Amino acid sequence: MITTLSFFNTQFFSQNESGQLPSRSDIEAKYTWNLTDVYVNDEAWEKDFKSVEEGLTQYKNFEGKLASSSTELLKAVKFDDEISMKIQRLYLYAMLSRDLDLSNSAGLARYDRISALYSKVGSASAFFRPELLSIPREKIDKYLTENKELKVYTHVFDNLFRMKEHTLPKEQEKLLAEASQVTQVPGNTFGVFTNADLQFPTVKDEKGNDIKISAGRYTAALYSTDRDYRERVYKGFYKPYMDYKNTLSTLFNGEIKTHIFNANARKYKTAREAALDANSIPVAVYDNLIKSVNDNLKPLHRWATLRKKVLGVQELHPYDAYVTLFPGVKEEFPYEKSTKIVLDALKPLGDQYVKDLDLAFNSRWIDVYETKGKRSGAYSSGSTYGVHPYVLLNWNDQLNDVFTLAHEMGHNMHSYYTGNTQPFPYADYSIFLAEVASTLNEALLLDYLIENAKTKEEKLSLIEKYITNIVTTFYRQTMFAEYEQKTHEMVERGEALTPEVLTPMYKELVQRYWGPDMVVDEEEAYTWARIPHFYYNFYVYQYATGYAASQELAQKIKNEKQPAIDKYLNFLKAGNSDYPINVLKTAGVDMTSPEPVNQTIKKMNELLDQMEKLLAEK
Repeated sequence: MITTLSFFNTQFFSQNESGQLPSRSDIEAKYTWNLTDVYVNDEAWEKDFKSVEEGLTQYKNFEGKLASSSTELLKAVKFDDEISMKIQRLYLYAMLSRDLDLSNSAGLARYDRISALYSKVGSASAFFRPELLSIPREKIDKYLTENKELKVYTHVFDNLFRMKEHTLPKEQEKLLAEASQVTQVPGNTFGVFTNADLQFPTVKDEKGNDIKISAGRYTAALYSTDRDYRERVYKGFYKPYMDYKNTLSTLFNGEIKTHIFNANARKYKTAREAALDANSIPVAVYDNLIKSVNDNLKPLHRWATLRKKVLGVQELHPYDAYVTLFPGVKEEFPYEKSTKIVLDALKPLGDQYVKDLDLAFNSRWIDVYETKGKRSGAYSSGSTYGVHPYVLLNWNDQLNDVFTLAHEMGHNMHSYYTGNTQPFPYADYSIFLAEVASTLNEALLLDYLIENAKTKEEKLSLIEKYITNIVTTFYRQTMFAEYEQKTHEMVERGEALTPEVLTPMYKELVQRYWGPDMVVDEEEAYTWARIPHFYYNFYVYQYATGYAASQELAQKIKNEKQPAIDKYLNFLKAGNSDYPINVLKTAGVDMTSPEPVNQTIKKMNELLDQMEKLLAEK
């Protein structure tokens, strides 16, 4: 297969209300998914499943013949597209129906079957890429010129041949694929060890009851207004990570060595270059992000100083970084009211966007409420050719639900526009671009809510949320990216990453980013031992670049109006028709320049100015 499945799955956890959860039959149909848009019924799914299963044998008809003529090559890629389209649709239906009731054995079995079939498709089409790369580029160009139908695949072939020098001979590729079972061990072991084996201590909660610390309770505790409780949970949470620092540093080392092994095998100079080259992202983008952020740490230092002052503490510690300064208004946000808020907030994106968003709200693309057995969290299903995207929610009438709705509908509209505009080979978009549309929607929603806040307290609370978004998604992720780069470079130089090296290096970063008003506790310095994203191979920087890009886009849309809106809509429609950096440039954002970072810094300073001004008012 030339194309691959993808969907966006962003988890948001909220506590359920006590009492019995409703069943699917208790929910009004308009608040549920209409899965007949994918398949009329299970029988139709089975029919398509069988056709894919039986069609796999036809791949053999093309093996060894891709270079014979432009007509034969076109037949092969079109057949591969047809199989890919069908299996994506099969996968979507299986995933959505499973997630509506995770206790339903039939749904679970269907999902397992499609996952197995997907592996079979990959195996049957494994010859495709190596055989295409064995064809001289000049011959491919000749075929593209003489066959108009084949010309649509120009960028597919460009991208394929761009990677040719990093693609190994067939037997070596096979060996590398088999080695993945070994190279996945550090990451898999980290996941099992930290989620299943690591034992957390018991502490007293705010009411004096004994509670066993967990990852969920740790996150919740950071928002508690009881400072002693925050500190107890914080220190208790880090204890097992500190106790097992040698095991965790060994796993971290193993993961980095895996990245380096794969990069070396594919003839890249560094692991970072290999990771970024997958989407043709220049290393300069990564370097520019880290340099630009390091040149602009003063707003984060300013935030630390302001937090310390408002909290009224002599010392600001990491466990003080997220507790709300302004509880805000305890207002409920029913779903119907919230869709109207989101529609109003996103009016700056133009009439067409709002019209299409309203279509999604009223066409059962969204499964709104929590029900028995339904998957927790929230996600947008991503791009499935020929089918609109779906959104899963677990609505609880909270302000956070409104932000989740705006965020996921950003993904949803991105997939919708891409799917409706691009031919199948380009009807998806890369992870590098994925968070731009979602965080832009959040930014516009925050601006709208701040502008329309009824009270000073409400406005302060919303400004704080905006600042926290910048701190966690922009500054913190860049700090992670800088640490990831440093650790990889050290291993590439042959240096050992012991806890005695990893811990002070991380502490220095936190101190530098947060500034002199933050007291970096010993526990905080061990954060390297618990972050799963450090096992994702240069992934986290994309959160920061995506956020910065969305901030610059938001500013352009406000200042330039329709010309900027048109460029943004073209960005949403572009999909994979070009490399991610070029797609962003068409929207007016150059990620190789410091401008997107500067816009985010400017926004942070504006928000701090607003907050300080409001606090100074009597």
